[in-house]
Amino acid sequence: MNITVVCDVLGEANNGTTIAALNLIRSMKERGHSVRVLCPDQNRKGEPGFYIVPIANLGPLNNYLKKNGVSLSRASTHIVNEAIDGADVVHFIMPFPLGNKAARFAKKRGIAVTAGFHCQAENFTSHVFMKDSKLANWLFYRFTWLHSYRKCNRIHYPTQFIRDTFEHAIHRETPGCVISNGVNSAFRPVPVARDPKYDGKFVIQFTGRLSKEKTHKVLIDAVNLSKYRNAIQLVFAGIGPLHDKLEKRGQKLPNPPEFRFFSRQDLIQQLNMADLYVHPAEIEIEAISCLEAIACGLVPVIANSPRSATRYFAIDERNLFHNKDAKDLAKRIDYWIEHPEQKKELAERYKGFVQQHEYEHCMDCMEQMLYDAVKENRHEQST
Repeated sequence: MNITVVCDVLGEANNGTTIAALNLIRSMKERGHSVRVLCPDQNRKGEPGFYIVPIANLGPLNNYLKKNGVSLSRASTHIVNEAIDGADVVHFIMPFPLGNKAARFAKKRGIAVTAGFHCQAENFTSHVFMKDSKLANWLFYRFTWLHSYRKCNRIHYPTQFIRDTFEHAIHRETPGCVISNGVNSAFRPVPVARDPKYDGKFVIQFTGRLSKEKTHKVLIDAVNLSKYRNAIQLVFAGIGPLHDKLEKRGQKLPNPPEFRFFSRQDLIQQLNMADLYVHPAEIEIEAISCLEAIACGLVPVIANSPRSATRYFAIDERNLFHNKDAKDLAKRIDYWIEHPEQKKELAERYKGFVQQHEYEHCMDCMEQMLYDAVKENRHEQST
């Protein structure tokens, strides 16, 4: 197939959406498909197969986006047309202007259109201080349906949770495929020499962007309430706009949290040094980071937020804590510190759980989804 992947946001692999896009691009190329990438990543100018559009100037928002490690694109008509010319299918990653324009042009030219559903309403409304507004979140879903997703032959949902959420909001069934973004096989238990700085420490890991919806502050407060606060070392793997605020909040702990961005190999090493993984995010479409931790042998403790798909990764009630409740999380942390044998037993039970999210299997499903969209579109064009 000739595939054009459209990424309104693409840059460093420091967020789940970019990683999902890069994984899809890499995997489809490895399977022998011709893949073009339409994006605003100026660092990729001149690379074969990349079609680079200008970066949008959003004035006062530019610095905020830079803190998140992303840039948004400005859809250039001639570059969009060039990128989709001869494509069998156009797959857009986000329901933003570049993806919308590419999808619109593709439909006019009889090209199949697919999309990934990687943006939960609250991921957007939280940035305008309206994440708890039911009306604002409904309007986001309604807008993206009318301007983006209704053009699609297929929609990729990383979880059934987000499919159900979206379809409930727009009051209709969509041509969806539920496919995990997948966990790379490199994430697994490996022998690693524990860093001496962790001697005598119980290391709790969380991987994710440093933003409001990830609710890091609840984890910091929970450690402060723990009976074992003097022995706990928090490690936050990620970057984002709340770095300075979270670093300041963490100063109240006997062992201030570590904040770092890890390469894949370094993250695998770090996860294998950790003792527990905590995912306090209130809003989450999937959280591959949690699955990666589980794949490395860690037991997760997850917020039971009704707006998070990650809660479905719990296989035992001891994996969950009450959403945004630092006291309840502190109790869960203390329990796992005091019961290492039960933690080891639960880690064994999790081994089978990870297999259903195996990366190559998920990419097989993504490839089949693209084939099905092309086949369906050709049938529609011929009738």
